[in-house]
Amino acid sequence: MTTAEPRPYPFTPPDRLEPDPQLSTLRARQPLVRVQLPYGEPAWLATRYEDVRTVLGDPRFSRAAAAGRDQPRLRPHPTPPDNILSLDPPDHTRLRRLVAKAFTTRRVERLRPRVQRIADELVDSMLTQGPPADLVEDFALPLPITVICELLGVPLHDRADFRTWSDAVLSTTKFTPEQIRDNVGKLRGYVRDLIAQRRRTATDDLLSGLVAARDDEDRLSEDEMLSLAETLLVAGHETTASQIPNFVYVLLTHPDQLERLRADPGLVPLAVEELMRYVPLGVGASIPRYALEDVELSGVLVRAGEPVLASLNSANRDESAYTDPDRLDLTRQQASHVGFGHGAHHCLGAPLARVELQIALRVLLRRLPGLRFAEDPDACVEWKQGLSLSGPTRMSITWD
Repeated sequence: MTTAEPRPYPFTPPDRLEPDPQLSTLRARQPLVRVQLPYGEPAWLATRYEDVRTVLGDPRFSRAAAAGRDQPRLRPHPTPPDNILSLDPPDHTRLRRLVAKAFTTRRVERLRPRVQRIADELVDSMLTQGPPADLVEDFALPLPITVICELLGVPLHDRADFRTWSDAVLSTTKFTPEQIRDNVGKLRGYVRDLIAQRRRTATDDLLSGLVAARDDEDRLSEDEMLSLAETLLVAGHETTASQIPNFVYVLLTHPDQLERLRADPGLVPLAVEELMRYVPLGVGASIPRYALEDVELSGVLVRAGEPVLASLNSANRDESAYTDPDRLDLTRQQASHVGFGHGAHHCLGAPLARVELQIALRVLLRRLPGLRFAEDPDACVEWKQGLSLSGPTRMSITWD
């Protein structure tokens, strides 16, 4: 096993929406570096685009091999072994197939009109209330929460609890370990109650489909069903709810690109892809993969049994994959970003996230002319603290 002294990681506290400047230096000089996260055993950190894609997509790297290991992580609690994020094929494939049909590009496109209506209704309320508005509370959170709740069949009036539970799942330092266990337990209890309701009365939603797959077809265990429903509920809204204000913040601080998008709304799909590349959503790196055999990455031998973290933020700014990668260019058409991951664990909800983000940008720019910060950004934007995702918790905006 490797004995090199690991470097503390993340290297510096997250600063707004800029990747750690040390990542650029590492890509050039030490693309694979030993790091020590706040919890777990030391790991390799992959920083180059090609290495990151290899770690995420090559079957020689395993998520399931983390079971029983003190896996490197930002949070005190490891990802449970029955979670879909912890599995390799064929178990991962079996669970993914149970829900994949709800998130295909074709199925999600059928949801576009409903997502559009939700977005318009939220803006209607903002216009009725008048400026300023809080983009996070008034738009960015309720849009994806409403969509995923309707898809799963979850009562929307419980959404205030979702935010607390999601923060607990994503907490690095915001909650104590005891608070995390308490809130995650409440989330699991809530999902158990919903499943019990579906067993009494089946409805036409994704949760009922999971119950049928468990009870009628024996295609997943009870714990797998619970974990899958919890993951869909949290992941189904949290990342998009963070990226909507992130995207708006970046556009407002890049006025040339904002004006380009206002002048040509047809650029929105390209803009979403470029913003997914440009904006570093995660504070740290991906969930670790363990090498199943010796693998060489950028001239460094990763021994069998060693964990590797893939830095999506670094890969998306790799000079070997993108021209002038630190420049926001909404017309960029280069290598596919890894903002949604890569390989078997590529984000299941990526098609839905794309639709939500595209509609969010279009409706905000079309219906809120002159959209801008309500005052100086330092005064009207508050940032997440102690969570594994970056983004505002409050963004005060105004318009003409």
